[in-house]
Amino acid sequence: MGKVIVFANQKGGVGKTTTTANLGAYLAEAGKRVLLVDFDPQGNLSSSVGAHVEEASIYDVVTKGIPIKEVIQETTVKNLFVVPSNIDLTGANVELIEEKEREFFLKKVLNSIHEEWDYILIDCPPSLGLLTVNGLVAADYVLVPLQCEYFALEGLTLLLQTIQRVQKNLNPELSIAGIVFTMYDSRTKLANEVVQEVTNYFKDKVFRTIIPRNIRLSEAPSHGVPINQYNASCSGARSYKELAEEVIKRV
Repeated sequence: MGKVIVFANQKGGVGKTTTTANLGAYLAEAGKRVLLVDFDPQGNLSSSVGAHVEEASIYDVVTKGIPIKEVIQETTVKNLFVVPSNIDLTGANVELIEEKEREFFLKKVLNSIHEEWDYILIDCPPSLGLLTVNGLVAADYVLVPLQCEYFALEGLTLLLQTIQRVQKNLNPELSIAGIVFTMYDSRTKLANEVVQEVTNYFKDKVFRTIIPRNIRLSEAPSHGVPINQYNASCSGARSYKELAEEVIKRV
């Protein structure tokens, strides 16, 4: 059975989509068969790996019953595939709200293809709404990208409360894979304080690999390829490769 990992943080701009795309790319490079599921109406994960967002998307799968296999697209990375998203997914928040078991739509969809993948990585919107809850319910693990700044710590508390509620009421099998620090700048005192404080509290739930603030990571999505194909020698690329190795051992 494939392992399903959801990337969640209700705060935007923390490197969540960047982490989903690049971790997926390096897991694929390590020989794992990886499916990226873009569950964010912004569709940034889709464009990050060069998906054709004008074609059928996860919205059509969840709301119209189109088989998910029909919307899976190849990427330029061997073993890496993507289920794209677009702005249509915004409507799912409204369309699903009156449905029974509305939190389980994504889980039901992914259950049909579990065995075909080593890893299924779900990118959620920066909110704690119905789409993110669907992601948490569908997943075996949640990975939390955490930007090294003060406000990120405040948001972490709310996210952990949501995870606990999902564990209690909807998905008791959900585990926290870990917290990964992103956009780290070793020159700032605050970044080092955040790393130390979170590590002291969460201990072994914190990944050893820290993702630095790196301009190449910001540039890669505009070229429609992950960092391993854009600039494999930069510090950001090396860090995501190390993170992939760590995830393989941990999850």
